[in-house]
Amino acid sequence: MATITQPWQIDFAGVLLGPGTPYPIGDITGLGTPEVRSQDVELPTEDGAFPGVDYYGTRTVVIEAGIRTPADPEAAADALAALHRVASDPAARKTAGALQALRVLWPGRSEVRRLYGRVRRVEEVSVAQAVFGWIPVTLEFAATDPRWNGEPEQQQTLSLAMTGLSGFKAPVIAPITTGTADPADRQGWVTNSGDLPAWPSLKIKGPVVNPRIWITETGRTLDLSLALGEHDTLQIDTRPGTRWVLRNGGNAASALSGASRLDLFQIPPGTSEVRWTGADYTSATRLTVSWRNAYTAL
Repeated sequence: MATITQPWQIDFAGVLLGPGTPYPIGDITGLGTPEVRSQDVELPTEDGAFPGVDYYGTRTVVIEAGIRTPADPEAAADALAALHRVASDPAARKTAGALQALRVLWPGRSEVRRLYGRVRRVEEVSVAQAVFGWIPVTLEFAATDPRWNGEPEQQQTLSLAMTGLSGFKAPVIAPITTGTADPADRQGWVTNSGDLPAWPSLKIKGPVVNPRIWITETGRTLDLSLALGEHDTLQIDTRPGTRWVLRNGGNAASALSGASRLDLFQIPPGTSEVRWTGADYTSATRLTVSWRNAYTAL
């Protein structure tokens, strides 16, 4: 992952483009509304159609850029090779479900935002000026998830230990006073600063039996029928295209109850509370919730 330091810089799957780099950017397309997969149905006996559900398809971002290394054709060739390497990376290209990232710092924003998908094309528009250190190129990135994700990744770790419930200690002397608990002091508050629901990743460290996780504001729940030992770890990913439940790296999706929907388990915009329960736990048992703010646009 390249380090972005100023607006208009783009991390193209690990290669930094834009100001301060050998890759000046001419134009970018594909940052608007993604392609729509319409479910409209034509009316058989009338004009027009019945509007169905519309789904967004792949967002294709095309970057018209160049390689500029004045009077240094060897450096230009090396810069072009770096682009071809990310386009042909076997770790992404030959692994189903593997994703690359396109990261952008938009002018006026303080937060880098990213798309997940694959590099689809690196093409030299012309090599006529390569001997002088100039090669225009067209770069194409297909985002399989059209939403923009914020940086850095947010994280909240929740225990199942009972704290602050020590009760009264004898002798009890009147008058008895109790403090008022501040709900903001409870663990489990998570904030999605974006304008779209965010897909969380969940990690449970045992020991715990039959964990149950829910988001109070949405009522969505994940119920799991399994026992995790002291050295066991359960990982749950809810993102589209990468939804899985893994126990120590092995598939554990069968542990989810029928009513547990990974495709609906989202953190809504704003502040929400994530809670969880389980049996046979210890003070070392933990749930880690990770998410990125989710946005409609840059």
